[in-house]
Amino acid sequence: MRIVVADDSVLLREGLQLLLSEAGHDVVAAVGDGTSFVTAMLAERPDVGICDVRMPPSGTDEGLRATLELRRTWSDAPVVLLSQYVEVAYADELLATGVGGVGYVLKDRVADVEHLCRTLEDVARGGTALDPDVVGRLMSRRRDPVQALTPREHDVMTLMAQGLSNAAVAASLHVTEGAVEKHTQRIFAKLDLSPDDTDTHRRVRAVVNYLRATT
Repeated sequence: MRIVVADDSVLLREGLQLLLSEAGHDVVAAVGDGTSFVTAMLAERPDVGICDVRMPPSGTDEGLRATLELRRTWSDAPVVLLSQYVEVAYADELLATGVGGVGYVLKDRVADVEHLCRTLEDVARGGTALDPDVVGRLMSRRRDPVQALTPREHDVMTLMAQGLSNAAVAASLHVTEGAVEKHTQRIFAKLDLSPDDTDTHRRVRAVVNYLRATT
C-alpha cells in the first residue's frame, strides 16, 4: 500500500516509516503537522493516511481537525488516527461524518506491526477499525442503541467495530463463519440497512449507527 504518515515526533515518524517499509508498504510522504498532512494526502492520494491526533501548534486536536478538513475535499479519504490516550470525543467526531475508511489506534499498539497493517488494510478498503479500548469507552457511556439485538449480536458488533472480518469474528467467538454471517445479516435487518448497499458499506453504517445511537 501507498501510505502518508503524519506525526510531530521525528522518532515515531521515522519508526513508522521503517516498520511499514519492512512490512512491504511504500511510505510516500512523512510530515510533522496537520496542514502538511492535508497537502500530502491530496497530492499523493495514497491508499491510507496515518495521522497523530495531537500535533503543533497547540498539541491538542490538530490532527483530527486536519482529517476533517481533508474530508471536506476528499470525502472518503481513508485515515487512521493515532492517539496516546483514549480520546472518545475525537473518535466520536470522526465517526459523525458517517463515512467509512476510518481507524483509531492507540500508540502503544503501533509496535504490533501485524495488527497495525491489518488495521490499515481494513481502512484502505473503506472499513472502520477502532481500538478495542475506544470501542469499550464508546459503548460504556451509551445505552444499547437497538434493544432488539441479542447478546451474541452485541458481541459480533463489538468485534466488527474493531475492524475484524467475519472469519476473525468467528475465530474470536469460537463459532462458524456461517453463524457470524447469519448474525451480521440479522444485525443489518434490525438496523434497517438496505440490502441494496454493499456489505462493506453496511458494515460501516452498522458500526457507526451502533456506536452513536442513543435511546
